[in-house]
Amino acid sequence: MSTGPRYTFSVRRRPAPGAPARTRDRATRLYDGAGELTTDPRRAVRGEVIEQDAEGAPRRTWFLIEQVELKWLPISESAFLIWVLALFVTAWVIVALVLRIF
Repeated sequence: MSTGPRYTFSVRRRPAPGAPARTRDRATRLYDGAGELTTDPRRAVRGEVIEQDAEGAPRRTWFLIEQVELKWLPISESAFLIWVLALFVTAWVIVALVLRIF
């Protein structure tokens, strides 16, 4: 049974005045498109971040960046989003005209 609220890494209780500051160990591994280890974040397409939580246990976070082709979409994603934006603007203009007339 816990005695108080639990806090995450980003939202936690401030240390008491005079208490020693706790350092968080963080290790990062970045991999490029060929699967080779890299130190350049701009070339990284996947990676792993290992941090210590408040109790000192390791916490792993993985990420992966990849280009995904939507098979059901016959046009590019950017063209699709432009059409969606145009539909929203058209609907907004129609609603504005209807509300002004009535």
